[in-house]
Formats: sequence, structure tokens, C-alpha cells
Amino acid sequence: MERNYKTNLWIDWCPGCGNFGILTSVLRAFEELNLDPSETALVSGIGCSGKIPHFVNVNGIHTLHGRALPFSMGIKLANPHLTVVVHGGDGDLLGIGAGHFVALGRRNLDIVVIMHNNGVYGLTKGQASPTLELDAKTKSLAKPNIQQALNPILLALSSGYTFVARGYAFDGVHLKNLIKMAIQHRGAAFVDVLQPCVTFNDVYTAEFYRKAIFKLEDDHDWDPVVHEPNEAKEKLLKAIDKSMEWGSKIPIGVFYANELVPTFEDRFGKRLKVYPNLNPSNSSIENEGRPILAQNEFEELFKEFIVDIRRNR
Repeated sequence: MERNYKTNLWIDWCPGCGNFGILTSVLRAFEELNLDPSETALVSGIGCSGKIPHFVNVNGIHTLHGRALPFSMGIKLANPHLTVVVHGGDGDLLGIGAGHFVALGRRNLDIVVIMHNNGVYGLTKGQASPTLELDAKTKSLAKPNIQQALNPILLALSSGYTFVARGYAFDGVHLKNLIKMAIQHRGAAFVDVLQPCVTFNDVYTAEFYRKAIFKLEDDHDWDPVVHEPNEAKEKLLKAIDKSMEWGSKIPIGVFYANELVPTFEDRFGKRLKVYPNLNPSNSSIENEGRPILAQNEFEELFKEFIVDIRRNR
């Protein structure tokens, strides 16, 4: 069954923006996976990247600055059968949203996070974002950047994401394949997308990236997939070492993939036996205005979690 995932809304990014490449790769990935639009949720925060749910014909949730991840976690826990994909800028996800970024990795919820990484706050006219290098001076900065840069790949690896990759906005086929792998992965997946901002970042340009990037998979000895539990530590350390490469040579591709780690949904299901088969999205809570769950039924369902404080008096 063919689906049309592109809406008819005018796309108002700057001409030449890397976001066009990301959007095209997302549309192609969704098409090739034949995702059901009614079972797919695209969540975003604020910024140029935040507009992307408007351009994709699936459930779109345009949330607050830095809060796309907690929204997405709530959506996934309420309906674990959904495919949930988050889009956010480097400022959105790693600035005000950094705590949520770490929390998602620790929990290993089955959510895909795609970061539009251009080194600046594009929507607010080019201030330095958390991924801009120390002492880098883009055209909109009066003086060079005074803060150290965050390493998104290293942060994702150390936070517990079980699929970590980097793509390039203007290598559409490669990026599309990374997004497909991230969606098919079971667990928290992160794709850092190098995205030139043609208006405000004149340091990390398309010309710069064309000369610097190389594909990890071109090294036939590179295998980021954990096949056995005893491989996890060694492959994680190799991914961490590779994540430190930046400058004249920048790797793109899959850094680490480990589906042997239980997801948060798995862990939660061990605590509450009826989950995920019974979840908020498929549970009736009232009938003709009256609560379905009576007091005694509630106590029976959650009896192992209820603490009688009278016993401690």
C-alpha cells in the first residue's frame, strides 16, 4: 500500500538549509518502512527543526522548547504500540533539554531521537549552541564562543542509548538508511545529523563537511553491533574512542547498536504484569460518566504497590 507522507504545507526554511535533506530522508524512510500514519507520532520542540511535524502526514506533536523528550516518553508509555520519533535542534535537546536527553538514555525507552545539529540557535538569529566549538566564531557572534562544546555522540553513549549514529543532511541515502535502522531498533535510538545552517553558521558549511566526513562502514573491520552480552563493553569503548574524532576527519554511520539491553517497557512490564497489553491508550476509564474501576478493583490491581501508612503509626 502506497502512502503519501508529505503534507501540502509550504516549507519555509531558508533556501539551502540542511533541514530539507533531513525532511527528505525522513519521508523516504517512512515510505520504505510503510509506517501506518495513525500508529506513528512525530514530536518536536521549538526552533527550525520544530516545524518538521507540520510537513509529515503522521500524528504531529509540536511541543515546548526543550520538552519534546518528556512529551515523547509520556506518549510512548501511554501507547507502547506507537512508533515515536523526536526531532530537535542541538540547542533544544542539549541546552534546556539536556536533562531529558540523559533521562531517555538511562530508561532505554523505544523512541528515536533525531538531532538537527548546526552549532547555532538558528531561529533566534545564530547564537552559539551547546555543540559549537570553543573559540569558534560564526558570522552572528560578536566574539568567539566562550564555552566548551558538548559531544552529542559521547553523551548519548554514556547516557545509555542503545543505538547511536551520526548522519549528514546532504547525504540523503545514507541518512535515510540510518533513520530506518534507528526506527527498527528496539530501544532508545539517537541519530546526530550534521546540518549546515547556510544563514548563520559560516564555519561548519557544506564545503567543510564534504571534505571532512567519512563513513564508518567503509572500514570493513568496523562492527558496532553487539551480538553477545560479553561484547558490549568492548564495543562501547570503541564507539566512545571513535566519537572523539572531530576536525579534519569526522566519522558518520553507526557507532553502537545493542538490542540485548531490556527496554524501559520491558522493565515496567515486570512491575505491572498487565503492561503493555493493557495500557492507558486502550483502557476504558468511564461508562456513561461513571468510573469503570471501583475502589476494590483498583486496590486489587495495584495491591503490591499500596502502602498502608497506618501500620507505621
